[in-house]
Amino acid sequence: MERFFFQLILSLLLTVTGSVQAANHAVIIQYHHFSANTPLSTSVTPERFEEHLSYLENNGFSVWSLEKVIDYIRENKPLPDRTVVITVDDAFLDIYTTGWPKVKQRGWPMTVFVNTGAVDQGGRGVLSWEQMREMQRGGVQFANHTTTHDHLVRRRYGESESAWKKRVIADIEGAQQRLRDELGVSRRFFVYPFGEYDKALLEIVEELGYIGFGQQSGPVGPFSDMRVLPRFPMGGDYTAMEGFRVKVNALPLPVLSIDPVDPLLPLETTRPELRINLGRAAYRPEQISCYVTGQGKGDVQLKGTLLTVRARQPLPVARSRYNCTVRHLKENRYYWFSHPWIRRMPDGSWYNE
Repeated sequence: MERFFFQLILSLLLTVTGSVQAANHAVIIQYHHFSANTPLSTSVTPERFEEHLSYLENNGFSVWSLEKVIDYIRENKPLPDRTVVITVDDAFLDIYTTGWPKVKQRGWPMTVFVNTGAVDQGGRGVLSWEQMREMQRGGVQFANHTTTHDHLVRRRYGESESAWKKRVIADIEGAQQRLRDELGVSRRFFVYPFGEYDKALLEIVEELGYIGFGQQSGPVGPFSDMRVLPRFPMGGDYTAMEGFRVKVNALPLPVLSIDPVDPLLPLETTRPELRINLGRAAYRPEQISCYVTGQGKGDVQLKGTLLTVRARQPLPVARSRYNCTVRHLKENRYYWFSHPWIRRMPDGSWYNE
């Protein structure tokens, strides 16, 4: 209820002023590997990562800890404009050898999300607990990425909903316990493996008291869903400097609500319709463009404050997104919002990865 009234008041302020409050948002960027010899789609080369950091350093950005940004947004406290958070998923060893030293020399914080099972098994190419303790002493925060890094939304053959829920809770809470035991972690921050979630998983994360993070792109702002906050993935072609500059300067599109919230599509739905209730800010709603993964622009209709988006062709099996952007009226910046979709095989089975 408190969140509802806060959103209502902020929406009225935006309507009156027609502009975004400059200090109510931040951009969270997401990395995996820091190497030219790891999978392209989840890797940034050391040279390109250095370019990213130099751009932030030389262009007036504030690099804050994830914890601080989340606290400021939840408490409606002002942030510096162009605030950025650096996050890293999966606790690969090249974070320690390549990524962290570049961040550390600038005195900046970052957060690493750990799938603890791989660490406990002494997996090749992943951090050890001792290395994480060293990084923690140097200002790095660690958080929950499950025990198994499994596709949590997938129900196993013959598995009841209650059994699925019990398994998922054990996977999440088991990782949190290991982080507490080894590193003293108390904050309940959680990243969904593969960025996959459905409505039931969102509810579990909320019930367990976590702030959740996905892999859908966009800045974090006062209207963001704290169960699945957006981050800009940085891997492969998406590490190019032109795109990086656009993303770290982005503003959150004032999305008051969406329907459906659940990205997991019914089997018969191949061209899902997304309905977005928009707030006011310094943009023209009729100029919003929405892009569909692998298809280019989708069909967009605007009636009052309701924006409707639909793919022109069936979405592919696996994960897709609708990305909606619009240029700021006065500044060379873009408002940005993304919503993920998950489509199973036509027979209801899951795709392989």
